[in-house]
Amino acid sequence: MPKAKEFTVTIEDKPGALGKCFLAVAERGVNILAFQSYVEERESLVRFLANDPATAKAVLGSLHMIFEETDVAVIRLAHRPGELGRAASRLGEKQVNIDYSYCGLEPGSALGLVVFGVDDVTKAVTLLDELAAEDA
Repeated sequence: MPKAKEFTVTIEDKPGALGKCFLAVAERGVNILAFQSYVEERESLVRFLANDPATAKAVLGSLHMIFEETDVAVIRLAHRPGELGRAASRLGEKQVNIDYSYCGLEPGSALGLVVFGVDDVTKAVTLLDELAAEDA
């Protein structure tokens, strides 16, 4: 999963709104692999990766939610000191700017999924693939 579709969803900033969105997605069998949420200008913005982007998109559409899809770079990392730093440094060394990042868990393993929103997804994916191959 070196490149993935990320959803950025605008949700009301009120109790239960995030849960309602995630439960609707779950009811269709979609698993959230990684997410972040924060409030900006009285709206909650949620970024997430789903194991089934097509179904997640259909659910969000059926709920008439405001959302967009973006390509992001993803790497699976061992949970040990320095791994996140190595991945972020590799991107920086090659002049790929990280706009944001967040993490989740690789289903069925002890590996973390790290999501990078970057200014050059294609280049980032290549660099992160090289880093992952070094660890294999």
